[in-house]
Amino acid sequence: MANSTSANLKLTVQATGENSGTWGQITNTNLLILEQAIGGFTTFNVTNANRSLTFTNGALSDGKNDVIKLTGTLAANRTVSIPDSIEKTYFVENACDHAGNTLTFKTAGGSGVLLCEGNCYVLYSDGTNIVKVNEYRKWRTITASETIQAGAKLFVDTSGGAVTATLPASPAVGDEVHFIDSRFTFDANALTVGRNSSKIANASSDLVVNTEGAGFGLVYSGSNVGWTYMEK
Repeated sequence: MANSTSANLKLTVQATGENSGTWGQITNTNLLILEQAIGGFTTFNVTNANRSLTFTNGALSDGKNDVIKLTGTLAANRTVSIPDSIEKTYFVENACDHAGNTLTFKTAGGSGVLLCEGNCYVLYSDGTNIVKVNEYRKWRTITASETIQAGAKLFVDTSGGAVTATLPASPAVGDEVHFIDSRFTFDANALTVGRNSSKIANASSDLVVNTEGAGFGLVYSGSNVGWTYMEK
């Protein structure tokens, strides 16, 4: 009987009587792969290209790491993908500057998770799609207008001029965004929350915030009312 390969981490499953003289080396490689899957860390720069993670049979591979940090300033919409049929968990830190672009972690042929700039994620692949288990949302500062993503927590600095934060184009029920006037300048230079075709507080108009020191959150409740206040 010949050696075989495990389904997910691609460990070498040794058959009885095989690999005389190399059994120990193969076993050690399997142990290193397990260590990589339990506590391995790697960083990928995705500025200029999508990234397809690899799962090489019987060898250490970038897709087998436990923790992945994504970096770079995105030159276009980017994806990070793993092969179909792999079942695995990941801790992912999105340290990219999106520069108005999107970043998605997905399976090659299935769906995935749109990563919000600056946030950290617990994800798993069920062999078909990538599923989000949890998301740690970090606060970041913006000083210029941009289209934001669900999960954004923004210190908005309008000391240099008015800022427009445009809401996601296709929100899902339960999506949240948060804003704080970090320089107490909304009264001089307002924050405009662009509705991007969705209602805000049941109104078909952008939300203009000109109250000094304002801080609030919005949650998407569905197409009838749209985005509604979490805090005022």
